Amino acid sequence: MLKQGAKTGGVTAPAITPTSTTTPGARGWRDYALLLALACCWSSTYPLTKIGLGSIPPVTFISARSLVAALFLLVVLWIRGIRIPTDIKAWKLFAFQQTINSTIPFLVITWAQLYVPASSTVVLASTTPIFAFLITWAITRHEPASPLKFVGAILGLAGTVAIIGLDALSGFGKEIVAEIAILLATVSFACATIFGLRLSDYDPMVVAAGSLLFGGTVLLPVALIVDHPWTLHPTPQALVATVVMGIFSSAFGLMLFYMCLTRLGTLTTNAQGYLRIPIGVALSVILLGESVPSNLALGLLLVMAGVAAMTIPGEAVKRWLGRLRG
Repeated sequence: MLKQGAKTGGVTAPAITPTSTTTPGARGWRDYALLLALACCWSSTYPLTKIGLGSIPPVTFISARSLVAALFLLVVLWIRGIRIPTDIKAWKLFAFQQTINSTIPFLVITWAQLYVPASSTVVLASTTPIFAFLITWAITRHEPASPLKFVGAILGLAGTVAIIGLDALSGFGKEIVAEIAILLATVSFACATIFGLRLSDYDPMVVAAGSLLFGGTVLLPVALIVDHPWTLHPTPQALVATVVMGIFSSAFGLMLFYMCLTRLGTLTTNAQGYLRIPIGVALSVILLGESVPSNLALGLLLVMAGVAAMTIPGEAVKRWLGRLRG
């Protein structure tokens, strides 16, 4: 169970204790539809980032998309008549969540990609569900970490490798510092999915707006000093990619992320990381004209098997096995 923690602006933020277990309620098809929608939102980051970074530096791009997303959500919240919390405790939660879920890992991975091929980066970044499982099983124990979920995480990683190609493994070890940095970034992602449960008493749109506003504002001075954005000449395609990514990937994506955390728990929510790979490949083919990997079918089967193992309740699996034996 979640232990009640300190109140933040009239809302009590639950605190995860090492001995607690968080078991989401009964899951329906709408919950899994949200998971698929989240995967679609975040998988669009692959082609959109490639388009945006063509003429916009990384720090400016990340700051701009975050501020666009925050502004969009603030307008929607204003229309809905919902106010952003103003107490310091709430903003500490938003700031910490954004730091470990976006700001630090995105900057680290962006730097690492200067030395690590994109294919290897995708494989390394896909280890998030495994780290989430290990942290849940060994430390937080806030929800059941069954062997079936661990098998699912491994199958999903194998499917990712199959889709990207075995060539992605051949370069491992050549840029060990950058590769370790990517793995640390994925650990940060995994911790963020667990810490995000502390924000479950807030409206997901409020959490997304507050987090994105903090992240974009923090990076803005850095962008002004390092990139001198007033001297840039971004292409129309890059500007469109920034706005679309801000609204679709960041605003809707982060909102769906917190909805999935509340409804499905951390381990199942992390399964969308594997769904993003085949969806991202498909979008890259459609939007960028890239070729279809020859081993996409095998990888997709492994990914779907892994996602199924991580999302289907253990009780349902036992019932199916019982019927087969009977």
